[in-house]
Amino acid sequence: MPEISKDFSGQTVITTFEMTPGTAHDLMEALRDAYENFIRRQPGFVAAGLHMNDAQTRIANYSQWRDRRDFQAMLRTPEMRERNRRIAALCSRFEPVMYEVVEAF
Repeated sequence: MPEISKDFSGQTVITTFEMTPGTAHDLMEALRDAYENFIRRQPGFVAAGLHMNDAQTRIANYSQWRDRRDFQAMLRTPEMRERNRRIAALCSRFEPVMYEVVEAF
């Protein structure tokens, strides 16, 4: 489970996905499978959370990594590249953005 603290020295990545309500649960299933069977076993993975809005048109993914390079290395693996192609087919767009925690309340 992610713990948000301004003392966190790793890399935070927030990815937003946009989709139709008709594909929301399929996309969530694909993301859950990616985390359960691949991502969480990658070097440098710390924690993640998946969130869906009430309208089922957006999913937000909050993940923490030991280092930016660990996240980038995971994205470059053949397995994650294939998974991202399937994920992209279920949504109209997705965008991972790297952040640093500045404050936590």
